[in-house]
Amino acid sequence: MIKLKLAIWFVSQIIFLCLFIPFNGFTQQAVWEEVAPGVWRGIVGVPEKPDFLSVAEPDVKKEALQRMPVVRIPEQPGQMVAAMHDRSVYLRFPLQREEQLFGFGLNFKTIHQRGKVLTLHVDHYGGRDNGRTHAPVPFFVSNSGYGVFINSARYLKVWAGTAVRKDSENPPVVYDRNTDREWTSRPYSDAVEILVPAEGVEVYLFAGPTPLDVVRRYNLFMGGGCLPPRWGLGFTHRVHSLYSDDDVRNEVKAFNERGFPLDFIGLEPGWQSASYPCTFEWSPERYPEPAKFVADMLDQGVRLNLWINPYVSPESPVYEKIKKYTGSHTVWNGIVPDFFMDEADEILKEQFVRSQVDIGISGYKIDEVDGYDHWLWPDVATFPSGISAEQMRQTYGLKIQKFLDELYREKNQRTYGLVRASNAGASPLPFVLYNDYYDHKDFITALCNSGFSGILWTPEARGSRTAEEWLRRMQSVCFSPMAMINAWSSGTKPWSFPEVADAVRDITHLRMQLMPYFYSEFAKYHFEGTPPFRAMYLEPQFNHSLEKVRGSSSLEENPYAEAITREIKDQYMAGENLLVAPMFAGQENRMVVLPEGRWYDFYTGEFAGEGEVITVEPGLEKIPVFVKDGGIVPMMKPLLRSPKAGEKVDIEIRHYGTKAGNYLLYDDDGETFDYEKGAYSWRKVAVERKESGEFLRNISPAERGKPDNIGAITWKQMTNQ
Repeated sequence: MIKLKLAIWFVSQIIFLCLFIPFNGFTQQAVWEEVAPGVWRGIVGVPEKPDFLSVAEPDVKKEALQRMPVVRIPEQPGQMVAAMHDRSVYLRFPLQREEQLFGFGLNFKTIHQRGKVLTLHVDHYGGRDNGRTHAPVPFFVSNSGYGVFINSARYLKVWAGTAVRKDSENPPVVYDRNTDREWTSRPYSDAVEILVPAEGVEVYLFAGPTPLDVVRRYNLFMGGGCLPPRWGLGFTHRVHSLYSDDDVRNEVKAFNERGFPLDFIGLEPGWQSASYPCTFEWSPERYPEPAKFVADMLDQGVRLNLWINPYVSPESPVYEKIKKYTGSHTVWNGIVPDFFMDEADEILKEQFVRSQVDIGISGYKIDEVDGYDHWLWPDVATFPSGISAEQMRQTYGLKIQKFLDELYREKNQRTYGLVRASNAGASPLPFVLYNDYYDHKDFITALCNSGFSGILWTPEARGSRTAEEWLRRMQSVCFSPMAMINAWSSGTKPWSFPEVADAVRDITHLRMQLMPYFYSEFAKYHFEGTPPFRAMYLEPQFNHSLEKVRGSSSLEENPYAEAITREIKDQYMAGENLLVAPMFAGQENRMVVLPEGRWYDFYTGEFAGEGEVITVEPGLEKIPVFVKDGGIVPMMKPLLRSPKAGEKVDIEIRHYGTKAGNYLLYDDDGETFDYEKGAYSWRKVAVERKESGEFLRNISPAERGKPDNIGAITWKQMTNQ
């Protein structure tokens, strides 16, 4: 054993020395090893643990990766060079002049990341895209068809095409500001430079050929996307923090009487006997009989989701047991469990299973694992596992997601919940990000960005100043990964604005009608890595570049104002066939940029445009949605609850446009992990056009022994011929 350890140390030192031979301030290029189809790893120095892959422990979907196009290592990022200085690794990746970058996690204001200086640091979002965010994933995607992942759980500093080396092979043109109108305060930079504060790091390259293929490879390498239970894609309502069991019963009754769908209720901090910090025990005043209450809700087809943060109150029954497995600092006077210690996991697991999961609780909302610095543990904190406070902060949201996911996996029961912080490797985990920020437009930009990084985001609705704003927010919510009202503070109801209550009901019904489509798209996320909600820049036929605009009208106000390219950040793809263009309060019309090909109005089937910029005026009660030519959209009746396991559902299959179309309709039991053992089916839907112009429609039969929850099938041709 000692000889083996010495041999490993000797080889690591040779690798270290080979990679750090000085070369004009940088070292020679890294040596790359293909570790999965279309994925290469380079090791610089001696990487440290924990890193994101050791925390996420991904089940790499190699078979799915093998079905993707055969590719070579991306030549451009493969020319990465690295250097070691001051116990840190410097990485440099070349950039082409017209290249654009996407990713780096959950950004709220921008999609284009070239020209940014970022510090990737888990934190509550503070209103600026500077890298301090809820999911600062160290993965970026180029429109040239490659991606780069830095597998380090440190606070990384990124200069994404901003810095200029004096020995650059592609230096910027030198202008005289006195006489040259082309002078700029941001000269052309030909590289992404990243500082990793560690003595080594793993770097992964992902090939395309398209940016969408890059993202798919990344998600499959991380284990594929999550597949929520069907009920997770229904409608959810989080009730006021201090609601009692009777208050919740009355809430469910009101939803039923008013005809609003409801699949799961979220109980906020008041379900516990004390919170901030948490006891993880039911309040005897508000919930005197929790098991009976949970059973009553399940009998009505309504599941319950519990709010928690992980900071343990001195009043908690697990406080004394877990105390020695917690960090040196407290959060809101609660001790911080070290999830890198099995003992801490087991103590919390026993508490959660006994008092919550075993009585039928279906999921959790994990709050306050993101930041702010003034209340979260500081970087000088210590933890009994020996993990640094910095690495703990970067991975804490990831660890607690895995902890809760495993509780439900042991019961063969899928869950779907919320989390305030996440990071690389999260794509298989059934949690959706949210925060306390509340800008509708920025929420849509975040939804666009989420698809680049293997994370999910909900533009939740909490409250509004006007009925118009409320309806517009609800429309966006219903075209997102989680259709949610979060009324923990305001007590808002879907019908809080009577003048738009009918329109709000209609959009929630549309969400339920689209469940077969959204469920199939999440299945593609799991099996193929395709994000179900994604920016237009991942759509293969989208190549628009809008005019450049100057950031300030007066150089006296801003002497360094730059001309910037307008981003398309307020519309997105929802699955394979739907383009969604949300409306915002005060808008009567809006611009929509259509990708190449013919597009049709979702509601009417009428032709909308072909690879062009259009202006739409949908009226208050509709969110603009468009379907690509040949697009197929399976829909069901607007049930008030999602279908249960084994429940047959009639399907209407809509076809848009004049082209033939194909679609894969997914089916399984909707609740368990049996699909991982092969208990699922894909029904092939095809619409072919005859020479006469008529359409032939077909859906493949259910496979014998496979799930078959599809009842009667009807077809609807949406576009007149």
